[in-house]
Amino acid sequence: MKNIQRKKILIAGLGRSGMAAARLLSAQGADVYGFDGKAEDVFPVEDIRELENLDVHCFFGREPDIFDFVQVVASPGMPLTAPVLANASRKGVEIIGELELAYRSRPSAFVAITGTNGKTTTTALVGEMYRLAGMPHRIVGNIGMPVADQILTAEAEAVMVTEVSSFQLETIVDFRPHVAAILNITPDHLDRHGRLEEYIRIKFRIFENQVEGDYCIYNADDAICAGLSDSAMKGNAIPFSARGPLVIGAYVEDERILIAGKGSARTDLCGVKDLKIPGAHNLENALAAAATAFFAGVPTVAIREALCTFGGVEHRIESVARINGVAYINDSKGTNPDAAIKAIQAVSSPLLLIAGGYEKNADFDPFTAAFEGRVQHLLLLGETAQRIAQSARTNGFPESSIHFCRDMAQCVAEAARLARPGDAVLLSPACASWGMYNNFEERGRHFKELVHALEK
Repeated sequence: MKNIQRKKILIAGLGRSGMAAARLLSAQGADVYGFDGKAEDVFPVEDIRELENLDVHCFFGREPDIFDFVQVVASPGMPLTAPVLANASRKGVEIIGELELAYRSRPSAFVAITGTNGKTTTTALVGEMYRLAGMPHRIVGNIGMPVADQILTAEAEAVMVTEVSSFQLETIVDFRPHVAAILNITPDHLDRHGRLEEYIRIKFRIFENQVEGDYCIYNADDAICAGLSDSAMKGNAIPFSARGPLVIGAYVEDERILIAGKGSARTDLCGVKDLKIPGAHNLENALAAAATAFFAGVPTVAIREALCTFGGVEHRIESVARINGVAYINDSKGTNPDAAIKAIQAVSSPLLLIAGGYEKNADFDPFTAAFEGRVQHLLLLGETAQRIAQSARTNGFPESSIHFCRDMAQCVAEAARLARPGDAVLLSPACASWGMYNNFEERGRHFKELVHALEK
C-alpha cells in the first residue's frame, strides 16, 4: 500500500463504512477529514465522540471550504454524481471506496461474491464452509461488516469472504479477488445506474483485475452471465448450473450436487434434498458457494457438511413464528422484484404478501404476475404502493384483495386479521427500505417484533 502518513484524505459519508474507513486511515497515520450532508445532531453521540478521538476533522451539512485532498473515500450509498464527489473528480482527486481502501491495506486474500440476488446467503454459506474447515477467514462487505474494520484485526492468513454490491464496485481501482463469483443479473438500482447495460458493466468489474491463476465463478443458467463470461473474464472461467452436467464447475445431475475441478474426477457432495435452505434460487446459491469454496481450496468434506447443515441467513425467507396456524416469514432482504419473486415461489402456503417501499424505478409487472395462484392478499406500504397496486390490477389481481397500509404495524395487524390457518404472511417488499427504515435489517427486525407481539 502507498504510504498515506500525514496525507490529507476526505471520507465522504460517515455511515457504517465511513466510520470503518476513518478507523483504518487513522491507524495508518493519515490526516483524516470527514464530510456528511446530514446535520451533526442526527448522528449517534458515540460516533461523534469516536470521530473526535480519532482526530477526524468533520464537516456536517456543508462541504469543506478548501478542497485540497489527495484522495476521497466515498460511501457506497453516495453516487458519484453527488456534488462533493463531482468536485473531487473535476479537481483530479482520486475517488475510491472503503472496499478498495481495505484491499490496498492487504491485497492478497480476498474471495468476492456479487450478483443481483443471493449475495448474502452465498457469502454466509462460503463463510460457513471456511469455518467448518478450520480455515482463518472473516465474513465482510455488503453483508454488514465493513472490510476496513476486519483488516485491522484479522489474522495475517485470514481470507476476506466478501459480499460486494454494485455501489462498491463503482469505486474499485486495484481490487483483485483470487476467486470472484457473479450469481445472476436482473434489473436493479436503475435509479442509481441509469441503464441496465451500465449496471451489468459495473457488476462485471468484479473480474476486472483478475489474471491467469485466478477464478471467475459464474451462473451458466443466467443468460446475461453466460453471455458475457468469455469477454469479461481474464482468469479461469468456472460455471455452475442447476440444469445438467458440466465438464468443470458445480452442477446438478440426477438430483445430486456434484463438483469437478480442472482435470480432476467429479465429487458427489450431497443430494438436492439434503439442502436446508428452501427454493430453486437457494439451489443456485448452494452451487455457487460450493464452486467458490472448492476453487479457493476449501476441502470437500467441509463443503459437504456446510451444504447439509446451513440453515440460511436472517431476513431471507426467515421463519419467524407460527401463530394460530399461520406462518410468519421475514424476507426483508427481498429488496427488488426478482428477489421477491423467488421468495413467493419458495413458499408453498397461500400467501398474504407485505410489499412496497423506496422507489428504485423497478418494473413490477413480473413481480405481480407471480401472484397468480399464490398470493391471496396484498398489503402495501411506502412510496411504491400505488405503482405496485396498478401493476397488480393490470395482471388481474382482484381489487378487493389489495390493502393500503400506513406503516408496518398496520400491515402486520391487517395480515393477522385476514389470515386463516394454513396461510403464510410473507414480508418480501420488492423494494429498498430507505425513507421508512435505515436499512433492510431494521425493517426486518421491526417486522419480527410486531409478529412476536401478536403472541402475547
